[in-house]
Amino acid sequence: MKINYFLLFLLAPIALLASGGEGSGETDIFPRAVNFLIFASILYYYVSGTLKEWYIGRKNEIATKLDSIQVKLKESNSRKEIALAKVEEAKVNAKNLVETAKKEALLLAEKISQETDAEVENLEKAFQDRISIERRKMQRMIISEVLDEIFKEDSIALDNNEIVKIINKKVA
Repeated sequence: MKINYFLLFLLAPIALLASGGEGSGETDIFPRAVNFLIFASILYYYVSGTLKEWYIGRKNEIATKLDSIQVKLKESNSRKEIALAKVEEAKVNAKNLVETAKKEALLLAEKISQETDAEVENLEKAFQDRISIERRKMQRMIISEVLDEIFKEDSIALDNNEIVKIINKKVA
């Protein structure tokens, strides 16, 4: 590439000094084009290295940022998958908890029902016992009244058979 520049510099004076005269009606477009090419070549020679370095640096910086963004994207995708797995696990746990709660509610209702039935039976038994106690009390009271009446009235003379009959009538 440096050889091309060298040749361009050697041939430049020939092209610049060659003129056909002033009165021939020719324009100076060709020398101006050559001058522009020389200027562009010199500018390219001095600026191209810096521009290439800047371009490569910028390209590497963008690649580095892109790589870091891809790493972050992969991390966020893995976190998303973990979060989705936890959500699914939480749904399963919630479903199991609901089922367990329903089973416990049924067991508790059954236990309460059994306890209530047992309590009702105990109350009925207590009621029946109370009735029998009250009957005995009434029988004793009636017997006591009958005996009191019999013994108060001395005029009535009864034998044992008649007393038993009277008591049986009152009791029944």
